[in-house]
Amino acid sequence: MNDLVKTLSEKLRTKQWTMASAESCTGGMIAAAMTDLAGSSEIFDRGFVTYSNQSKFDMLGVTPATLETYGAVSAQTAGEMASGAISHSRADIAVSVTGIAGPSGGSADKPVGLVYIGIIKKGDEPIVHRHIFSGSRDDVRQKTRDTALTYLIDLIG
Repeated sequence: MNDLVKTLSEKLRTKQWTMASAESCTGGMIAAAMTDLAGSSEIFDRGFVTYSNQSKFDMLGVTPATLETYGAVSAQTAGEMASGAISHSRADIAVSVTGIAGPSGGSADKPVGLVYIGIIKKGDEPIVHRHIFSGSRDDVRQKTRDTALTYLIDLIG
C-alpha cells in the first residue's frame, strides 16, 4: 500500500473527517488507492469518475459554460469538479483531477501530461494546481494520483 494513503488515512482519522474524489484522467485511481486500505469506509465517502463532459455536468454540476469556454482540462473545470464533489457528498475535503494522460490528445496549448488538481475543504473555495507530468500514460496517471494525495495531506495540516 502507498505510504501517502497511510499518512492521509491517519490524518483523516485523527480529524474524524471523510474525503471524496472527482476523477477524470485517473479513472478512479485515487478512490482505488484509498479503498485498498481496510476500514476505509470510515474516511472515504465516495468517488466520482467523470470521464465525459456530460458526466462532469450530471454528477458534479460543472457548468456547460465552463466546459465550453475553458475545456475539460482547465483550472476552472478542476475547481468546479472539487466544489461539486464536496456539495454532492458528505465529505469534509475533496480532490479533483482532470488532465491529458496521453499518449495522444495533446496540443500546443494543452500538452500531454497537463493535469489540474483541485482540492477543497467544506466551506472553502477550491485551490487548483497546474502540473505538466512527463512519462508514459501510466506515469502521468500515477504521478497525478500521488500528487493529489500529497495535496490532501497538506490541506489537512
